[in-house]
Amino acid sequence: MVTKLLPEHIYIYWILFDLYHTNPCSNRMFSWIFIPLFLQIPNFFCVFISYNISKCYYIIAEDFHHKGDVVIGAFFPIHTYHTMNKVPHPYLPYYYMDNYLQYNFKSYQYILALLFAIEEINGNPNLLPNISLGFDFYNVRFTEKDTLMNVCMWLTAHREKFILPNYNCEKKYFTAALTGTSWTISAQIGTLFQLFKFPQLSFGPYDPILSDRNQYSSLYQISPKSSSVSLGIVSLMVHFRWSWVGLILPDDHKGNKILSDFKNEMERKGICIGFVKMIPATWSSHLNQFWKNIDETNVIIIYGDIDSLEGLMRNIRQRLLTGKVWVMNIEPHFTDYADYFFLDSFHGSLIFTYHYSERFEFTNFIQTVNPYKYPEDIYLPKLWHLFFKCSFSDNGCQLLNNCQFNASLDVLPRHIFDVSMSDESTSIYNAVYAVAHSLHELTLQQVQMEPYENGEETLFFPWQLNSFLKNIEVGGQMRLDWRQEVNVKYDILNIWNLPNGFGRKVKIGSFSPNAPQGQQLSLTEQIIQWPEEFSEIPRSVCSESCGHGFRKVILEGSAVCCYKCTPCAHNEISNKTDL
Repeated sequence: MVTKLLPEHIYIYWILFDLYHTNPCSNRMFSWIFIPLFLQIPNFFCVFISYNISKCYYIIAEDFHHKGDVVIGAFFPIHTYHTMNKVPHPYLPYYYMDNYLQYNFKSYQYILALLFAIEEINGNPNLLPNISLGFDFYNVRFTEKDTLMNVCMWLTAHREKFILPNYNCEKKYFTAALTGTSWTISAQIGTLFQLFKFPQLSFGPYDPILSDRNQYSSLYQISPKSSSVSLGIVSLMVHFRWSWVGLILPDDHKGNKILSDFKNEMERKGICIGFVKMIPATWSSHLNQFWKNIDETNVIIIYGDIDSLEGLMRNIRQRLLTGKVWVMNIEPHFTDYADYFFLDSFHGSLIFTYHYSERFEFTNFIQTVNPYKYPEDIYLPKLWHLFFKCSFSDNGCQLLNNCQFNASLDVLPRHIFDVSMSDESTSIYNAVYAVAHSLHELTLQQVQMEPYENGEETLFFPWQLNSFLKNIEVGGQMRLDWRQEVNVKYDILNIWNLPNGFGRKVKIGSFSPNAPQGQQLSLTEQIIQWPEEFSEIPRSVCSESCGHGFRKVILEGSAVCCYKCTPCAHNEISNKTDL
């Protein structure tokens, strides 16, 4: 049974939230005075989540389709299946009997960014007039077999898992495919698309492997190519005098490359690495060995993409590791929604993210989205059932119109669903426009060369878009001249998630690698919320400074940041620290 949150409870909740976040001096007092009061107020999630979850919630298709004259293929990881004990299926290879369905509703924003861009383009009379864009969505399940099967089904326009190569059963007009978020997904799909020179746009983080034109001649990366994030993170370490930090990276070519970048830059700046942990390709919750010596540093850098870090992020949250400052290049993504803890492991974390102009139109669009407006969508009914108490019909699992009043995605907690456009969603938005402008130029060229009679369709092949898509790749970095030039600049965000459930991201600074020395890093320290264990700027050092009258003696076999302080010799004196 769910307890109803009364208006007066909401009023008190927001007053306490404002008190906590507007008066830094009250943080400690807040924790002890108001926790008992919060325990009397139903958890924020309980307003939305019904415990009587229908079986229809766990029945999900792997694809859906939004009509258009020409369609874009969208291969996104929105839901997945995980196994705890890996009980093998009796006759299906690579399948397990103890599979559990997990939704990543935060990644659902990818679909909305795609839909938002398409609706903008379809409503623009100056771009692709008389041609409407649509899309075919296929969920990516992180197994190469299923991923390639979905791609083949799309290329042949066959709904069942029966494929006729080189035949298009519905005579659909395809344009290009959007793939991500990891380089592995794009690489797997790219090996198949390469055979047909089929245009593929990857919206995940830039990866040098995917830029190999011999292997992926029709693959285009939308995310900016920039290796400055390590410079920005190290600059932050120097600013706060964090000289003893940990590193957690994926165990792949990108992890090894960024490890080399961090080591070189940290050595130059006098920062030492307390430990390096490489995340295995298959994450296991039983890897207790992984967390050994985690307490050696207060500051830990996490670098990777959403897919490679998902298991790690979940494990950090489950272990409630609240005494760390996590410095990351991505925002935490969680596949679960249940949350009964007052504290959050990632409260006080710092995130480096690409700077983009905020699109308020996207937020307004999200407020209009509902399952009745887009009945083909397979995820909106799940969201409305889970958070707004909508019921499913007994037959066919159709969503009934008996939901809470004014149900809207923008009222969900931000760590469940964020209305601000993420880096990945921005890349998807730009990718759709890249396809639309390329198709627009192609149709103009065809009309000039071979004028068509009224009512006659313009015919094209997807591979013809490649010559136009190549023109938007300048100097190895995507620059969409018709929209905006990529400004390689980072926003630094601070996660405010205490009490757990609010999930606010607050911009507390920026890093501009092209700015003059000394002006690259900009911070507003007074608004930073640190993890609850720290009442001031955390310290992360191997050894404390040596005061006056003492000198440093480096410990044999240890990093230069680890030393002991010994009194100065007779007739010697020091009037500075750390001599």
